Amino acid sequence: MLTGAEIAIKALEREGVELAFVYPGGANLEILDCLWRSAIRPVLVRHEQGAVHEASGYARASGKPGVCLVTSGPGATNLITGIAAAGMDSVPLILITGQVLASMVGTDAFQEVDVTGITHPITKHNYLLNDVNRIAQTVKEAFHIATSGRPGPVLIDFPRDVACANSPVTEAETVQLRGYKPNLKGHTGQVRQVIRLLGESKRPVIVAGGGVIGSRSWAGLRTLAESQDAAVVHTLMGLGAMPYDHPLVLGMAGVHGLACANACIQKSDLVIGLGTRFSDRLTCSVPGFAPHARIVHIDVDPAEIGKNIRVDVPLVGDLKIVLEQILEKLTPLKRPEWVSEIAAMKEMPIPGSKITGGLSPIVVIEALAKVLPSQAIVTTDVGQHQLWAAQRLPHRRPGKFLSSGGLGAMGYGIPAAIGAKLACPGDPVVVITGDGSFQMGMPELGTAKEQHLPIKILLLNNDTLGLVRQLQKYYSDQRYVAVNFSGNPDFGGLIRAYGGSYYPVTQEAELGPALEAFLNDPGLTLMETKVAPEENVLPMVLSGQTLDQMEG
Repeated sequence: MLTGAEIAIKALEREGVELAFVYPGGANLEILDCLWRSAIRPVLVRHEQGAVHEASGYARASGKPGVCLVTSGPGATNLITGIAAAGMDSVPLILITGQVLASMVGTDAFQEVDVTGITHPITKHNYLLNDVNRIAQTVKEAFHIATSGRPGPVLIDFPRDVACANSPVTEAETVQLRGYKPNLKGHTGQVRQVIRLLGESKRPVIVAGGGVIGSRSWAGLRTLAESQDAAVVHTLMGLGAMPYDHPLVLGMAGVHGLACANACIQKSDLVIGLGTRFSDRLTCSVPGFAPHARIVHIDVDPAEIGKNIRVDVPLVGDLKIVLEQILEKLTPLKRPEWVSEIAAMKEMPIPGSKITGGLSPIVVIEALAKVLPSQAIVTTDVGQHQLWAAQRLPHRRPGKFLSSGGLGAMGYGIPAAIGAKLACPGDPVVVITGDGSFQMGMPELGTAKEQHLPIKILLLNNDTLGLVRQLQKYYSDQRYVAVNFSGNPDFGGLIRAYGGSYYPVTQEAELGPALEAFLNDPGLTLMETKVAPEENVLPMVLSGQTLDQMEG
């Protein structure tokens, strides 16, 4: 006989969990007490939102589910933003929330909230445990659901009396879920249609989304592109699926995509979407998206196919398996004229800095790009800095650019970097952030200090919420409301308070030496660059325009 808490922790150990991001409270005392006696390493966070972003960074860097253990009430509700972000970006997470006694659920007891009701729309699945005999099975099911099909977050709400109860049922052997059977193998008829369309196409382009990285199918992507002389563009979540300097790769497409990538889509006669949602950030004006192309959409989630854009050939299945099916029957084709066009489009310039006085954030990102170690993991927050990084960094390796894509959650960068560094301690981890986002994620500097994590934080400080300011320029006739900071803190003093080193930069001439010292510093490090607020992210597709109608 074991207690429910003991059963839960042993179930986590059987799933290979090595660490968990935790914040304690009255409703999860028993679970944490059992954690103390287990081989699982607890990482004490400073805020529950930080915990879920850290678990996300860990999952994306390691390929294994991230785990959070928090208390009831505010502990659980503080997870909400991170859960929604993980759900939209298909990140596998296991979230175990403490809960008041089962008999008190629904009575508005102290720190009691309907967690399963609140999180139902943003989790892949959730459970309210009310039977100690179901704990082992529930944990096993949760891991299966989180990691199979389209990955996502699964939450288990754990009443305290269930954690204290005893049960002889301490293990679960199999998972049998009626109604949950993800389709992994592509329909052979649809596979034949994809092959037929490729044979007829003269200007094929592959849109590589985050699903390529999540399914670890980048080898199949590269083989498909090279065998067909197909151009490859990336979504924000797909960056790195093929190296940025490959002759067939044109970079990120979409609202702030590169002109060459957007032009390629508009010229194509066949678009093959791999693991992408075809979201509004990619397509812009849906009626004007790829006007000459037939569209193939391959994704493991059938709900995404046809949701945002018309599809000529839908194909549901695991990308890795489906690409193997296609490649097994596909005849290689050479398209020298299309390859020449791709090469010409690849030469289209990215708009440079518009700043004549002061330090340009574009210059800072480009300077970092020249010295960034090839094995580095880069995390970003959300804003202009995120988009400059997406446009201009050398994305060489899959799974090494971690950013909040679907939800666009500010405050993601620092905690995601902590999770990534814990997952991959041998890889350098660099955070790119802005002054607004930094202040949403900075409580987790305490976690970085306590865990002795030498993450590097590059702060582009323009004393403003730059991307919102840019939107107000174009859509609000330059009426700048609630975007300018007049009271930013002493960021150098902040990082020193957490035991870190500080490298300030105000002039372009200081960049090279500062970057070298910043990247080679052995500890937690902040490099603050005071940059001009007037710089905007270009190109930019304005509302209602098509991919080939780009500002800048």
